[in-house]
Amino acid sequence: MQYGTNKGKHYNEEEDRFLVCMLYQLGIDKENVYDELRTEVRNAPLFRFDWFLKSRTAAELQRRCNTLITLIERENAELEEREGKKKSLGKKPNSSGTSTPTQKRKADLMVKNSGKKPKK
Repeated sequence: MQYGTNKGKHYNEEEDRFLVCMLYQLGIDKENVYDELRTEVRNAPLFRFDWFLKSRTAAELQRRCNTLITLIERENAELEEREGKKKSLGKKPNSSGTSTPTQKRKADLMVKNSGKKPKK
């Protein structure tokens, strides 16, 4: 997320990190998690003089946390997609004309099942 100098007050990286980590600690699935998050923000010594964050309502914190979670999920999906492409590029077909180990095993099984000796 880009943190720049914008007109008006916006969240910074430290605040976002605190919100995500505290949301995880409190448990995302809890019923009143955003009310508890609001209480934790107000009691945190880190934000003792941060009136912007301390004055946010539970609904505003919920909106911000949902935005952050969406951004994190997108970033993770992009990373997984890149890793998938790297893995698929790393697997090259065997160009030497020899069979791969799985092909050899299949051929051996066919020979064993037919009762013939494998050719060398």
